[in-house]
Amino acid sequence: MKLKLVNLMRVLILLVSSIFLCSLATLVQASCKGCLCVGDPCRLCSLPPMTTDKIVEDEPETCKKIREQVAPISSPPGTNEYFASLDKSTMACIKNGGDVIKNSRRSEAFPARVYCKPYIPTRN
Repeated sequence: MKLKLVNLMRVLILLVSSIFLCSLATLVQASCKGCLCVGDPCRLCSLPPMTTDKIVEDEPETCKKIREQVAPISSPPGTNEYFASLDKSTMACIKNGGDVIKNSRRSEAFPARVYCKPYIPTRN
């Protein structure tokens, strides 16, 4: 009898902690802040530019300049061509007033490893 009560308590504690952690994770996902959120609030461009990237009409000037200075590639990450292009595009991003952001949690919306956050003046 005592063994069953201990097992029941363990299951109950596990269940309560699981519900708590799930609700906490939901709250964290709902309040996404920063540039890697749904809708691309910072208008990021991936580094290095890839031939498969979708180019939008109102692309920021910084991203356009990076594409002019560094030719888009089709090489997969890890190749020599990829790293050479990444170095060039990183320098072009910084030279044109952008900030380099490393993406440590890739998703379908943000698949690249590195992004350039262009300088976008605030509207007063």
